[in-house]
Amino acid sequence: MTTRKLGRGVALVGAGMSKFGSFPGKNSRDLFVEAFQEMRASVDKGLDPRDIEALFIGNYSSDLFENQGHTAPIMADWVGLTPRPAVRIEDACASGGAALRQGLLAVASGMYDMVLVGGIEKMTDLPTERVTDTLATAADMVYEIPAGFTFPGFYAAMATAYMAQYGAPLDVFLKVGLKNHDNGALNDKAQFGQRISSIMEARKASAAKKGNPIPTWETEMDFLRDPRANITIAWPMRLYDCSPISDGAAAVLLVSEEIARKFTDAPLYYIGSGQASDAALHDRPTLTSLPSAKLAAQSAYEMAGVKPADIDVVEVHDCFTIAEIIASEDLGFFKSGEGWKAVEEGVTARSGKRPINTSGGLKSKGHPVGASGVGQVLEIWKQLRGQAGERQLPGAPRLGLTHNVGGTGQTTVVNIFERR
Repeated sequence: MTTRKLGRGVALVGAGMSKFGSFPGKNSRDLFVEAFQEMRASVDKGLDPRDIEALFIGNYSSDLFENQGHTAPIMADWVGLTPRPAVRIEDACASGGAALRQGLLAVASGMYDMVLVGGIEKMTDLPTERVTDTLATAADMVYEIPAGFTFPGFYAAMATAYMAQYGAPLDVFLKVGLKNHDNGALNDKAQFGQRISSIMEARKASAAKKGNPIPTWETEMDFLRDPRANITIAWPMRLYDCSPISDGAAAVLLVSEEIARKFTDAPLYYIGSGQASDAALHDRPTLTSLPSAKLAAQSAYEMAGVKPADIDVVEVHDCFTIAEIIASEDLGFFKSGEGWKAVEEGVTARSGKRPINTSGGLKSKGHPVGASGVGQVLEIWKQLRGQAGERQLPGAPRLGLTHNVGGTGQTTVVNIFERR
């Protein structure tokens, strides 16, 4: 792939998000207003929304989730941005990352000096079976879905292939989820802001209150290994290997580098972006890697002029726990087949040498699919500015990366940000 350079520098000067979770009575426009208001408050030197010139909204399927199409101008209206141009961008679960990239290109090209990028999804109003059907439209509806696959099944196939090829043990997937719940417990925006130990103790307390036998789990791994507590969804993926059905929204403000310090003395610079596509899973030569992720990462690294070893903060698309392990290899942090060993050795923990998903990731923070790619940037924003609270990484991190996947890797977007 040809490496491109940006026409001019682009900076991130504001970021905000709603809480992720299940919110009966709210729709995507309500959640987007919350994200927009937090983004506006995060701009250190203030923001006049009338200066925003365009809006790019990542959204997978408001049509099916909410029976609402043409969502971008509705979002613009609800945050007071009409008549500015507003565009919805759909690339399945990579919609948010793709919207970010379009915002980057719009500013770097000189078309605009300031754009708002958002991501939205309201999923929980539908019953689970209809959510599953809606998400299935991101797969190949001609060849894959008629064969009986759903997304847990796709990623289960990847997991079994990975185990067979590299000897990864079953428990390693549980350890990814355990790590991400530990991180999510420190994130007040996370859907599951609880450690596995807290969930385990709550289950014991509930059993005691009901007069039922109290489970004998002694450790978190005891709980996660128990098929009654952690049911199999599609072997080897169990309940706590899967990201949840979520509602949420996120918003970031991108401006040209020349005007960034009018808004904050601590902007982040958007220095690299790569996007690639691929065939559906059934038509790929491998199940243990996403070729689109490797290509997107290569493009982003080359544009930014950095290497994998330079990255300090990483948010990857862990829709299932196997996805985080594969991502860690596709992004060049570990060799093929070595990602699971890094999990076992604690390398990817918040205290490790290569912390991944300090926000809690999609697994714990939540996965409102159109919002996830923009929501990842919130963690980069906080970590690089030293505002991540109890989950703040030491050593003044300078470079952050987001990795956002659509479907089973038919789309991958990688974005890189820098603190100077």
